[in-house]
Amino acid sequence: MSLLTVQNLQQHFPVRGGLLRRSVASCKAVDGVSFSLAAGETLGLVGESGCGKTTLGKSIVRLLKPTGGSVHFEGQDITTASMGQLRPTRRHMQMIFQDPAESLNPRHTVRDILEEPFIVQKLGSKEERRAWVADLLDKVGLPTTASDRFPFEFSGGQRQRIGIARAIALKPKLIVCDEPVSALDVSVQSQVLNLLLDLQRQMGLSYLFIAHGLSVVKHMSDRVAVMYLGKIVELAPAETLYRRPLHAYTRALLDAIPVPDPALRRPRSLLQGDVPSPINPPAGCAFGHRMGHPRWKDSVGMDLSLKEITPGHWVQPCPCCTGE
Repeated sequence: MSLLTVQNLQQHFPVRGGLLRRSVASCKAVDGVSFSLAAGETLGLVGESGCGKTTLGKSIVRLLKPTGGSVHFEGQDITTASMGQLRPTRRHMQMIFQDPAESLNPRHTVRDILEEPFIVQKLGSKEERRAWVADLLDKVGLPTTASDRFPFEFSGGQRQRIGIARAIALKPKLIVCDEPVSALDVSVQSQVLNLLLDLQRQMGLSYLFIAHGLSVVKHMSDRVAVMYLGKIVELAPAETLYRRPLHAYTRALLDAIPVPDPALRRPRSLLQGDVPSPINPPAGCAFGHRMGHPRWKDSVGMDLSLKEITPGHWVQPCPCCTGE
């Protein structure tokens, strides 16, 4: 049984207008996403800014209540569960946010921040919680003395380590990593990534790893899902996706990866046009519409649900993006 199963998940936000602020349209941030995640696995999620990656992550851990579809965690449907019903489940589902400066309360000490999950879940005595905080700091490579300091006294990489410590405090089974290194210096990114890999091996964690950089995703992920305008357009094992991408958007993202050799030149698929609005997405294939592909009209009215081309390799069967 999969640890996490997402079926046709939708997250639509109302767009209000007029004097009475009535709902006049919907912003389809996530529009029919399906995938599963096994215990101990890392699924990378990539795509341009605004494609719905973060919204998907927040919907899965129920920071946002989905407007459609379902999320099953360990076989339990948590899509419409109340806050009281979710409390036991939240011990096993945590999130690491993109900007640690914003996600950590500046008025709380590190001890307060790391003790809070235990207090909310009513675990341990005051002495036990202090011991657990010291152990968490040790696991993420920070000194015990850090517990009496405030987040603003640390560097960006150290703050993110505090965020990671908070995420692993309750020994979860799933962590949604929302671009955990994008706000950090390049020299620090590898340290944080290696920390996440070490913690995964030690604790048997599963990651939904959201990122922009495909090289980072390849380093971290067992499988990779490519997202465009609220939908997954390709899903495959990492090595397969990087070796043989089938969707035109995936190929364009791979072509954009910098080559660490200024003398090396290679052909690139330059993206043209603008990303369509999620408030009024085009019919058929949104990427084909953006590129003005001559076969885009063939995709209008088609069932563009993911199709398994080879074992484990799923792609949106669009005639203008896959040539089928």
